[in-house]
Amino acid sequence: MPMNVLSKIITAEKLAARLDKARKSGKKVVFTNGCFDILHAGHVRYLAAAAAEGDLLVVGMNSDASVRLIKGDRRPVVHQNHRAEVLASLGCVDYVVIYDAPQPLELIQVLKPDVLVKGADWTPETIVGGDFVKSNGGNVVRIALVPEISTSRIIEKILELHR
Repeated sequence: MPMNVLSKIITAEKLAARLDKARKSGKKVVFTNGCFDILHAGHVRYLAAAAAEGDLLVVGMNSDASVRLIKGDRRPVVHQNHRAEVLASLGCVDYVVIYDAPQPLELIQVLKPDVLVKGADWTPETIVGGDFVKSNGGNVVRIALVPEISTSRIIEKILELHR
């Protein structure tokens, strides 16, 4: 794996300093988050659309422990290090930060993004960190999801094939 891909996977503390420098040079920082368990076309389209909202795209990715809290004991299917590597390999993704909490509020508060992006399945009131980002002069953007593509549906289809 090329070193530049692995160097995109970074701790929140190291990234915060880099983002402060980037903002001082006029860059707009975009943040989104999720489990990204089995990466699919819906994820890729979503991340490309998120990246188009600014200059640097930061993806907060749930750790294996937090995915289990959100999705149950049978998830994730793919280990967090592998999920992070795949995300970091995408050209539209500038940084990946793995976090342990079920929700990314603390991470958002540390990174202070200019734009917070979530799927349109989230209502504006339920977007974690939205109020914080707006109170700092930032924007919250909701992006339409690709219908009929989801990790859960992929898993269901695989299970059907084995019945």
